[in-house]
This record gives sequence, structure tokens and C-alpha cells, in this order.
Amino acid sequence: MSRIYLSPPDVTGDDRARLLGAIDGGWIAPVGPDLDAFEAEIAVACGRGHAVGLSSGTAALHLALLELGVRAGDEVLVSTFTFAATANAVRYVGATPVFIDADADTWQLSPSLLAEELAARRSTGRPPPAAAVVVDLYGQCADYDRIVPLLAEHGVPLVEDAAEALGATYRGRAAGSFGDAAIVSFNGNKIITTSGGGMLVTDDERLARRCRHLSTQAREPGPHYEHVEVGYNYRLSNLLAAFGRGQLEDLGRRVARRRAINERYRAALADVPGVALMPEAGYGTSTCWLTCLTLEPGLAVPPDLVRLHLEGHDIESRPTWKPMHLQPVFADAPRRVDGTSERLFATGLCLPSGSTLGEADQERVLVSLCEALASGGSTHV
Repeated sequence: MSRIYLSPPDVTGDDRARLLGAIDGGWIAPVGPDLDAFEAEIAVACGRGHAVGLSSGTAALHLALLELGVRAGDEVLVSTFTFAATANAVRYVGATPVFIDADADTWQLSPSLLAEELAARRSTGRPPPAAAVVVDLYGQCADYDRIVPLLAEHGVPLVEDAAEALGATYRGRAAGSFGDAAIVSFNGNKIITTSGGGMLVTDDERLARRCRHLSTQAREPGPHYEHVEVGYNYRLSNLLAAFGRGQLEDLGRRVARRRAINERYRAALADVPGVALMPEAGYGTSTCWLTCLTLEPGLAVPPDLVRLHLEGHDIESRPTWKPMHLQPVFADAPRRVDGTSERLFATGLCLPSGSTLGEADQERVLVSLCEALASGGSTHV
């Protein structure tokens, strides 16, 4: 049997055709018509006026923070239950992340803890954070009707980290449509991929223009290479953009497939004691980028033994994100936490969720998972 991966790329014939078309047309240099078109198409998909194609979602976060004026010595509010790139970008600009815990009902950043942090700063005379980076985790949007007014009241710019959520919605609005800027990722494990790459989206034309300028080494106009500020080699290539255009055209099918896989897991595990899948918030539609579950601490089989059992059957699974405030690199960072993300990390597991996962392989995952749960901890790999 072949290995079952967590979230492998889903490549179609149209993706190949678009890539070869760019090559045959001679648009192999960094920029070209496919990059322009891909930016315009992503802007529409995210409900934005502008988009800038970049080498990664992390690069998009970095440039967004720079252009929002975040500098060394500032503090930035950050979801703690996320991948390290979110917090790393804060450190890139010399700022300090202040981690905010997750909400148990949605797994997204807790609006209640966010309100507590902002109120505590105001009451003690501390300056407001320079920005907030809010993550749309595992394909589900954060609760922006509660978050946006809080940040606006305190004058805090918002960056929406929608790296995992392209195609999701919040009360009818697209993921990526919130904040002063938002970012999406096209990494190989995302819903659509350009192999590597990302995009910054915004309604601010000046911000988009500045980020595009900085992403090409901040070269000034002219026949020679003139630079008056430090830039970055962050631009997405035309070839990868061509590939991404084919992927984006098929976004609806990919989201529907992941949601269907999530529904099958959910139905099969509904009556298994001690097992709960990540809730889907009533305010929107998740892409179910990854299907995640938690196992009650009282179960005889902890998540890591389940993971090892699946690995023994050549099935990739993974723990949920380790909270950033538990990471050694951020050990000294301030945080406002209540234990939610620590519990989700201790009890959580991500199952294979890719849009290429067939019926037989879904059954294989479920059989192996139920074997592990029924083993009482005696499973061997």
C-alpha cells in the first residue's frame, strides 16, 4: 500500500498546461502576464482591491508589518495557537510578540482574552500594541465581528493571517478580506499551491505599491540599479503564478473535497467515546484544510500513540500546533493565556485531509485510527 500523506499537493492537467504555456511563451523571468493575472484573481477571491505575489506567506507577513509601521521595540498581539511563521515575522522587524490564547469553541484567537489584554494596557497606561496578527486556523476564520471593533477602539492595525484559509468565509465575506492587510499561502500543503509562494492582499493601494517595491530589492526607476532603502528578494515568479492560476480555478472543488472528507471522519467518529472533532463555528464556512480531533485525557491511548500506530500503517498524521508561548524561542515573550491551546496541543491530532484522498484511503485511515483507539494503549508499531 502506498503512503497516505497529511495534505499533499493536488495537481491537475490544467495546472501543467498553464505552466508549460508560460514556458513556451517565454515568460520565464521573474515577472510576466501570469503574475499580473494571478494577483488580480487572488484579489477578487479575497474580496480585495490589490494583491502582491510573494515568495511565501511569511514574506507577506514581514512586509505587511513593515509597512504598517511596526519597528524594533514595539509589541504585536499574535495568536499563540499557530505555526511559527506568524510569530517569526514579528521578530523579523525587531518587535516582540504578545501571545493571545485560543477560544475553546472555535480554536481561533479568543476575543475575550484580546479584550482583557487591551483593557489591561489602557488601565495601566501602557501604549497600545503596534499591530495584531490574527490567524484563521486550520481553514476557519476568527470571529472578526468581535475582534475588529476591539482593535479599532484601541487604534491597533489588523493583519489577517489567512495562510490556511483561502476559500473560507465569515458571514459571507471571504477569508483574506479583513484588516489593513491579509496574507495567504501557496505552500505545497495548502489548499492551492504554487510549490512555494504567498500573497499579500489589501484595499490600500499605497501599501500594495510599497510592498511590491520592497519585494524587488527596492530598486528605484532608472536605467541603472539605484537603491535608497533596503529591499528584499520576495517576488513570486511568473512560472509559479501560472501554475497557481490553474489551481485557483479549481478552488471550489478542492474545498468541497476537504469538507466531504471532514464530514466522513465526523460521521464515522461521532459515537466513539472521548473523541471530538474541531468545531465548525456557526458564523462561517471552513475549508477544513486539516481535519483535527482531540482525545480526552482519560483515554487509555494518548494522541502520540495513535499517531505512532498510524505511522506504522504508513499513514501520516501530526499533532496540532504547539502553542508559540511554549516554544523555547519565545519563552520570554509576554502572553495572555488560559490553558486552551495547551490542552488542544496535548490532546490534538491532525488526520490526512488532502483533496486527493480517495474513499479507500479514507477507510484505511479510519480503520487504523479505530484500531489504535481500541487497543487500550497496547498497540505496537
